[in-house]
Amino acid sequence: MKVYKIFLLPGLLALASYTSNAQTASQPLVITVDAKNTAQTIHNFGASGCWFSEGIGKYWPVATREKMAELLFSKAKAADGSPKGIGLSAWRFNIGGGTAEQGDSSGIKDFRKRVECFLSSDGTYDWNKQAGYQWFLRKAKTYGVENLIAFSNTPPVQFNQNGRGFKTVKDYKANLKPDKYNAYADFLTEVIKHFDKEGLHFNYISPVNEPQWDWSNKPGEASQEGSPWSNADIHKVITAVDASLEKKKLSSQILTTEAAMLTYMYSGKSSASKQIQNFYTDTAKLSFNTLKHVPRFIAGHSYFTDSGDSSIVAVRKTLADTASKYGIEYWQSEYSMLGDGFREGSKEKRSQIDCALFLAKMINQDLTVGNAAAWQLWNAWEPGSAEFDTRYYLLALKPANAEYTNGDFAITKNLWAMGNYSLFVRPGMKRVSTGRNDGLSAVKVAQDVMVAAFTGGKDKLVMVIINYTDKVRDIVPELKNLKTVKQYQTYVTSANAADNLKPSGIQKFNKTISLLPRSVTTVVFN
Repeated sequence: MKVYKIFLLPGLLALASYTSNAQTASQPLVITVDAKNTAQTIHNFGASGCWFSEGIGKYWPVATREKMAELLFSKAKAADGSPKGIGLSAWRFNIGGGTAEQGDSSGIKDFRKRVECFLSSDGTYDWNKQAGYQWFLRKAKTYGVENLIAFSNTPPVQFNQNGRGFKTVKDYKANLKPDKYNAYADFLTEVIKHFDKEGLHFNYISPVNEPQWDWSNKPGEASQEGSPWSNADIHKVITAVDASLEKKKLSSQILTTEAAMLTYMYSGKSSASKQIQNFYTDTAKLSFNTLKHVPRFIAGHSYFTDSGDSSIVAVRKTLADTASKYGIEYWQSEYSMLGDGFREGSKEKRSQIDCALFLAKMINQDLTVGNAAAWQLWNAWEPGSAEFDTRYYLLALKPANAEYTNGDFAITKNLWAMGNYSLFVRPGMKRVSTGRNDGLSAVKVAQDVMVAAFTGGKDKLVMVIINYTDKVRDIVPELKNLKTVKQYQTYVTSANAADNLKPSGIQKFNKTISLLPRSVTTVVFN
């Protein structure tokens, strides 16, 4: 090979560099969308009401909680076309273990995180328990939320080895007494049966939650209800719940395993790891494949797998590949910014739009790289600031007293950023794979313009686009097999005070769509 030396004058070199950068910045990003190139079917977008719903639903002013419910569940629009809510299509209801009745002796230090149990120690049921939680459950149903999900963090305390809703010994073994698996299953299905009669059908029941954590603490220092479960424990309890559902002729399906991190679903060496391989292989000892009420999907939580773009992409790519290999879907069933990944290296407080953009980014990554078929936030509301480090919630609670019997709330940009997905990407829509003309790797895309596209049938298309950069960006959607697309409307969430899913007018589709800096834009075609 011959080597040629080329000399450029400094001025010409600078000019060449400037010209190249200017061309890159001025060239619109072409996004190719082929309606026939579909990926996963979307089941729902949701959130839960733990734990603060109990006090709010029981005691807070009706007008306040009505507004909170509207913001979460409504699909209606105001006179100016702006959404009244984010139209969640799933709501997670926590079935408590009875730590609230135990009071301070429960060992859980925060009274707000103790939860009542429908089953009393004498074996009778009291359906007036969890009245606050039930208030929001009924509101979800009234607003037409398509999927109601019941989940349990612990069996009833009277079924547990230590009589508590958490572990006091760090041994990673289930707290449930060995002879109470059928009793626990019967309890869960009795709850399902009762609410079915009330017209509140739970589409899914989740018997275990984050089974990889040890959930142990000293009495008085526990943070919440919880229990570890090994894969063998999980198989035993899921089998018992499946049999109980079948015996009572209930149609609810079982959501499992609610893995504490995505990586536990395909790797690891603990007794609760490699859950896809252990539960969804026909020949595996712990296979779920013969159970009638266990659908072919596995649920996991995106906590602590959100630090660094390379890791974010790699974890989700491996998860998607593993799920595909075993012929199952993946649901992301809990997330908030528990770790510091959302800071992206910054030591300063993160503004609410920074948090909202990171939330939108994680949803995008779970959907487009991980192929998640459902996406659920952990808590809809918690106490905290609405301006900075809004890492845990959509609505920031402002309690008026220490007992949480009154209060108000503030809306965060997280609400609207999630709404860019939940309000427009409805159950049954299919994600459409997209292409782009800038040649960026999946890792670099996570700091640039991120796109997720969904089709709802013939010539119906929704695109959710995140402009993660601090510059206006133009995109050109190149649509294939979408012959009659002639117009579109945008809904924008940005740092601007008025940009809360702010609608545009209906516009003629002339290819180029501009994106505000640091924004999330939903484009609804036709």
